[in-house]
Amino acid sequence: MADHVNRPPLRAVIADDQALVRTGFGMILAADGIEVTAEAADGDEAVAAVRRTRPDVVLMDIRMPRMDGIEATRRILDGAVPGEETRVIILTTYDLDHYVYAALTAGASGFLLKDVTPEHLVAAVRLVQSGDALLAPAITRRLIERFAHRVEDRAATLNRDLSGLTPRELEVLRLLATGLSNAELADRLFLSPTTVKTHIGRILSKLDLRDRVQAVVLAYETGLISPGGPADAGP
Repeated sequence: MADHVNRPPLRAVIADDQALVRTGFGMILAADGIEVTAEAADGDEAVAAVRRTRPDVVLMDIRMPRMDGIEATRRILDGAVPGEETRVIILTTYDLDHYVYAALTAGASGFLLKDVTPEHLVAAVRLVQSGDALLAPAITRRLIERFAHRVEDRAATLNRDLSGLTPRELEVLRLLATGLSNAELADRLFLSPTTVKTHIGRILSKLDLRDRVQAVVLAYETGLISPGGPADAGP
């Protein structure tokens, strides 16, 4: 983790009702040169801390007293200042936590399990700060399966929401929604990683989406992909 010296400064808030979790994560981030601007024991404190310190990233627990992490995420992102957007990573104990979907639709840029390794934690914080998002293929598929009824409810909105995309962009979005990385998308579509990145950027711009997590949510809420369908088969 010694290469942080040449990276731009990055600021984070840690929100968790367990003091040991906050302390442990704070030490890991600080060791990599990431400044922890504040800690919060509940959602109310998290919202206040973000408004006060304007961090780049928030590590947000879901289950906290007074205000949970989902509502706190919604309030933080709804009140984001243009050009100074804070990104939220949800912390969860179990990867099947039924609150994960709600957190993602509230605008979170992904999630981490609390038993994450120090290296993965630091990499995740830097990844979302750079504008990318965390959503593993296995979790994507489980989310689609769990909320399949939402696909049926919103299938009629497909043409309205995605009509501005080209056929190639729709293809990229379908594969992106299965959780493929840019490199995997490039291999699958026989494109260069740079071209894939360009396609994803255009998709996000046309659909007015924050990041690829929101693109995944939209893809299955509009019915572009279906549980168990060909696009959900994985690599």
